[in-house]
Amino acid sequence: MRMVTWTIRLAVFLVVLVFAVRNTEPVTLRFYFDLAWQTPLVLLLLAFFVAGALFGLAAALGALLRQRRELQRLRRDAERSAAPTPPTPTEI
Repeated sequence: MRMVTWTIRLAVFLVVLVFAVRNTEPVTLRFYFDLAWQTPLVLLLLAFFVAGALFGLAAALGALLRQRRELQRLRRDAERSAAPTPPTPTEI
């Protein structure tokens, strides 16, 4: 199984490497107000991929923190219910 995983990783890496080598010609990204940015296509794609990944992580962060708080609350409740209770005066 590990060999298959590493073979797939190597294949994906080689495809991305070939893509990067073949797309080095500069492209111009035009913004409003006559602003322009000229850079190789592969760097532009990498920048937008990283930005998208960061936005995705930021979007998932709220749900992750909410789940962690809920898990901590459930663990506290489980510890309280498992702790021995002191005997009441009627049980003595």
